[in-house]
Amino acid sequence: MKEMHITTPLDDRTITELEAGDRVYLTGIIYTARDAAHERMMRLIEEGKTLPFDIKGQVIYYTGPTPPRPGQVIGSVGPTTSGRMDSYTPKLLDMGLKGMIGKGGRSKDVIESMIKNKAVYMVAVGGAGAKIARCVKESSIVAFEDLGPEAIYRLMVENFPAVVAIDCYGNNQYEIGIKMYGRNL
Repeated sequence: MKEMHITTPLDDRTITELEAGDRVYLTGIIYTARDAAHERMMRLIEEGKTLPFDIKGQVIYYTGPTPPRPGQVIGSVGPTTSGRMDSYTPKLLDMGLKGMIGKGGRSKDVIESMIKNKAVYMVAVGGAGAKIARCVKESSIVAFEDLGPEAIYRLMVENFPAVVAIDCYGNNQYEIGIKMYGRNL
C-alpha cells in the first residue's frame, strides 16, 4: 500500500498505478451525485441528450452536501452507500467515468465494468463529513437544483482523502481485509 497525491480528471496511466488499499489525496474537480441525480442522468442518456458535465475522466462522489454555515464553502459532505448507484454505474463507466467515491462494497457487475473500462472505486470515511468539507475549496450546482442536496455539485477539492477500495484489476480491499483478518471482526 502506498500514498499518492493525484489530480483530476483521471487518466488510464494514473488509474493503472492505483492498487486496492492505497491512500490517495485528490486535487481538482469532482462531481457529486446520489440516487435521484443518477436516475435523471440515465433519463437524459435514454433520451439521447447530453449529460450536465463531460463525464470522461471524471470522479463522482456519492454524497449529498449539507448547506454551508456562514463563511464556509460547503456543509458536511460525507459519503453515501455506493451500492444504491450500482444499477446506473456500468453505463456511466462505459461513457468514460474513471472514478467513484462512496462507502461500502460494489456489485459484481460494477467491478466487471471497472475492469473493462479501467476505473477505480475509492472510499471516504463515513462520519467524517465535516472534516472532509475542509478539503472543498469551491462548490457550485451544475444540474438538478430542485433536488437540493441531491443535485449535482461541482466541487474543487484539495487533498481530498480516500482509500482505493477496488482497483482497475478487480482487487477488492474488502475481500483482502476479510482474508487478512478473518470474519471475526
